[in-house]
Amino acid sequence: MKNARDIINSIQNRPQFSKLSRFKCIETIRLSFSAPLQKMIKFAYIKNDTLFFVLNHPGAKQEFDNNIQSIKSALKFVQPKECKEFNIKDIKAFVTHTPSRREEKELTKEPQIYPERATGNFQITTEDEKLRNILQSIQTIIKEHNES
Repeated sequence: MKNARDIINSIQNRPQFSKLSRFKCIETIRLSFSAPLQKMIKFAYIKNDTLFFVLNHPGAKQEFDNNIQSIKSALKFVQPKECKEFNIKDIKAFVTHTPSRREEKELTKEPQIYPERATGNFQITTEDEKLRNILQSIQTIIKEHNES
């Protein structure tokens, strides 16, 4: 009796699912990079025996270029078993400047209302009559809001 892994592998080896094996190969190579560089990879694809990595930051491109020779030489000596059917001759990377789509947050959110904490019990000690009137009107507004 076959287990789940055997069933998935037999499905992936069928010709109509060749894209799955291509994705598995790309994912294996991507995992050989450092974790910060993995996060900066948007996606990758294989075209004309060249593996292209699309990065989202110019700093990632610079770091990728520093590591590319070691990765190329490692792939020449030991090719992952997932990549046996693909003849990857070169690896390239470029930076895309298209913004990634983010889920739009709902703009119709209700504003959060906080209860009034002021009680209006404060002394007005100012000498200026105009300022005293303004402060008294503020005090009465606060007291009215607390009563309702």
